Amino acid sequence: MKILQVDNSELERTWLSVPKSIYANDSNYIPHIRQDVANIFDKRKNKLFKDGNATRWVLLSNEGEAIGRIAAFQSKKYSEAQKQKTGGLGFFECLDNDDAARLLLQTACEWLWSQGMEAIDGPINFGEKEAYWGLLIENFTDMGSFRMNYNPPYYRRFFEDFGFRIYYEQLCYKRDLHVPAQEVFVRKSRQLLEDKAYRVANARGRSMEQIANDFVTIYNAAWAVHGGFKPMKIEQARKAIQAMKPIMDKDIMVFAYHNEKPIGFYINLPEVNEFMQHVHGNLNALGMLRFLFYKTFGKRSTMVGIVFGVDRAYHGKGVEGAMIKYCEEHIVTLNRYQETILTWIGDFNPKMIHVAENLGASLYRKLATYRLLHNSDLPFDRHPTL
Repeated sequence: MKILQVDNSELERTWLSVPKSIYANDSNYIPHIRQDVANIFDKRKNKLFKDGNATRWVLLSNEGEAIGRIAAFQSKKYSEAQKQKTGGLGFFECLDNDDAARLLLQTACEWLWSQGMEAIDGPINFGEKEAYWGLLIENFTDMGSFRMNYNPPYYRRFFEDFGFRIYYEQLCYKRDLHVPAQEVFVRKSRQLLEDKAYRVANARGRSMEQIANDFVTIYNAAWAVHGGFKPMKIEQARKAIQAMKPIMDKDIMVFAYHNEKPIGFYINLPEVNEFMQHVHGNLNALGMLRFLFYKTFGKRSTMVGIVFGVDRAYHGKGVEGAMIKYCEEHIVTLNRYQETILTWIGDFNPKMIHVAENLGASLYRKLATYRLLHNSDLPFDRHPTL
């Protein structure tokens, strides 16, 4: 076997194509969009390169066939959030061969140790947590959600045999939208909305700028007390909302207000993989036409809850219940979606786990973020509970 650092366009194309052979016989696999993945490693497009670095490797068999790949990266932003010098590795793919996997992991880890890292997390993204994050460890029988990692079961053996340990689990819940909201939510909703100063509405009629302003206001108020939290800037919110625009359904983006002040949100998007499965991982001109056709005319059944939060000053007042009851009365009746996925909730977030369980949602999938310490004599601590 021979491992090569990706340093030219030909090797980059090879690196991007590795998953085709790994998942050739897996009907549940929906490939990531190759343009999206390529952009992560483009210094002109990924701002994390300003104070960080990344590199990639592809593994070739003795016959010259690409049989594995990996990427490693480090950034000041991520290390500061972890309160120690922590790098990451991700986009790991490998055939079922322990020696091949060890060579890939060893190469990436040695590069990160040489960069002065004290810990390594993986598989993660050289970017935000909502995409390409975690190793699938439970439920390999369903189509994955858009930009969520999917992998064969044997990858877990590779990481754990190498010495990685679970830092936290990422829990995904699924709920049949036609199951009535539980009485606790109905009661809290009724009590809250007796006060006409409160209201719940979808985003229909709201401009992109208004949605971004509402989003950033609630986001910062909901998570302001979390350790290591950095307030979101309006420019970030605008970028996030703009990125949602091609797939946005304003009917399923729910906001709560008190005296017209935004105090809660339950942001849902259509399950994009219901369209992307026809694109085959390539949003070139033909892929874009396929995407637009199936987005417009294709059958959809699933929506994905990407973020749920309430201004901490309004906790315990029933805002969560009001938004959930609103979904039952105004989204289910559209008969556009049959189920919702809540993805992902960290096992360190008991409040959100409690909300999902109270909703009657069932845990249906787990991913895990692993960590490896450079000094194995140091105590290993799981992610602190929020």
